[in-house]
Amino acid sequence: MTRFQRYAIYVMPDGALAHFGAAWLGWDARTGTAVDHPDVDGLPRPLAEVTATPRKYGLHATIKPPFRLAESTNLGKLMSDLAALCDRLDPVTLDGLTLARLGGFLALVPEGRTEGLNTMAAKVVTQLDRHRAPLTEAELARRRAGGRLTPPQEANLAQWGYPHVLEEFRFHITLTGNLPREEAETVARILAPHLSPHMPRPCMIDSLCLMGEDEAGMFHLIHRYPRGAAASRSSTATSA
Repeated sequence: MTRFQRYAIYVMPDGALAHFGAAWLGWDARTGTAVDHPDVDGLPRPLAEVTATPRKYGLHATIKPPFRLAESTNLGKLMSDLAALCDRLDPVTLDGLTLARLGGFLALVPEGRTEGLNTMAAKVVTQLDRHRAPLTEAELARRRAGGRLTPPQEANLAQWGYPHVLEEFRFHITLTGNLPREEAETVARILAPHLSPHMPRPCMIDSLCLMGEDEAGMFHLIHRYPRGAAASRSSTATSA
């Protein structure tokens, strides 16, 4: 079994969007394999460069960011607690996803109301935090290196190990690394028609994925946990 140095909890699309995203990024975290990039004409730089930063994570939205296991726990206990939590969480249905520029990178973001999604994410962050080892001084310094954390983000970093959780959480599925504005706009224009046939509408978030980071820094799916009634409920919504 692969040894993992960190763990994370993600929402990972399945179906057509997952297959397209794996090729776009060049890595399928569900199978733990590299994937050939598609031929996409007109990009301002090679696709491998455009997607270098998000590639190692696979196509995902972060719910609980990567963490080392605390000394008081182990992978089995984490898996048991995550399974129990997912049994108590109902699926969340979004109107859909849309392509947007967030700062310097492109991502898929939710359409419509997100209160249920945000509540779910907060429960995962807080109720599983006993499994997270405290950040080292070096890890804290890296998070603070940009000097741009707001007071709420600094408080989150100190308590939960990551700035962008709870009220600072914004669900997004990252598609590129940071790009200059003009390049990001060009990539968005070229990507949109390739992406649109695979976009779920509505979009059901009905599972959470436990991920592991290998020694090369690549993330792998360990297990996908259905949420609550999603294990037996049929729906016309397409899963993210």
